[in-house]
Amino acid sequence: MLKNSLAAADRPEQVSAALAAEDRRTSGSGPEHVDLSGISRTVAEIHWLLVSLILLNFVFGGKLVDGEVAGAISAGLFFYVASVMVFRYTNFYKRETPWKIAIETWAMIGIITWVLGFTGASTSPLVNSYFLPVVTSALTLGKLATLAEVGLIAACYLYLGEGASSGNVFSLAFYGEFAAQIAPLLLVAYIVTMFSTDIRFGLNRARLLAETDALTGLPNLRGFMIATERMFAQAKRYNRESSILMIDSDNLKSVNDSHGHQAGNQLLRQLAAAIRAEVRGTDVPARYGGDEFIVFLSETPINGALAVAERIRDTMAATPLEFDGREVLCTVSIGVAGYPDDGVMLETIAARADRALYQAKQSGRNRVIRFTAA
Repeated sequence: MLKNSLAAADRPEQVSAALAAEDRRTSGSGPEHVDLSGISRTVAEIHWLLVSLILLNFVFGGKLVDGEVAGAISAGLFFYVASVMVFRYTNFYKRETPWKIAIETWAMIGIITWVLGFTGASTSPLVNSYFLPVVTSALTLGKLATLAEVGLIAACYLYLGEGASSGNVFSLAFYGEFAAQIAPLLLVAYIVTMFSTDIRFGLNRARLLAETDALTGLPNLRGFMIATERMFAQAKRYNRESSILMIDSDNLKSVNDSHGHQAGNQLLRQLAAAIRAEVRGTDVPARYGGDEFIVFLSETPINGALAVAERIRDTMAATPLEFDGREVLCTVSIGVAGYPDDGVMLETIAARADRALYQAKQSGRNRVIRFTAA
């Protein structure tokens, strides 16, 4: 997940490494890496563009003089439009999926091949309509799926080969024409797929930076909420205990006042490193704001969360801040609350962990306190 990549970044400059990992994840050939939620309208417009092209050729092409041919194309258009209406406007699919897009591109290839069979095959003015399903696939389905689409179109060319202008389907001239027709499709498929990958990487980069605290390399509060939303929903669904730690530096203000904000920033980075060292890859640590941090411990009961909190506290207490040749003792206070004992909403549990943190600060600092109703 993107949030795991964030959690893996030990310093702000390592965000670039997380971006590279995310790029490798999203640039795979499979369709599962593409967010299709925002492309539905574009695919629908491609459908209607194809229908419009066929109708324009039907009316102004000058080749459809035979009534039987006109009837065949009209029947093909009727079934194609009906399938689009079913897929697009009857909630046959509740959401966009790669298989839905793939079926729609196959339908595009089918209607184009059907019309080409009655309008001159490879000499038809509609032959370039094959670019529409190729572009659709390249934008949404990835490299291998798009290559398969081009292969399907090539098979359709061979199927229509008997009507090609070059005559014999086994002749050298036919295969020369065949290569000339397929090569542009391959080139367009390659270029659009590369552009699509670059766009997704740019979007992932913007999302990553928006969800990352630049100083510590941890997720910020927005990133934390996005990362934990599904995890907490699963914990509730399967009744799995989970816990939240609220962690606050006891010394940030004094360090800033005595040694400057550069030393304070170093303290925050040191605290972030101590937190990261004591949590698992399945946990989500984040900078809550200022000198406060929050950690979501998945599938962790309160006793386990208290043990993690004590390790973080011990690590900070045993690791003085080194700045300009001086050592400054730094401690943290930690509040702990968990699901389901302390609430059934993530916000409620976080608020109660924060209340326990406040109690730890009021009780003398450098301690871990578990939330209690009292």
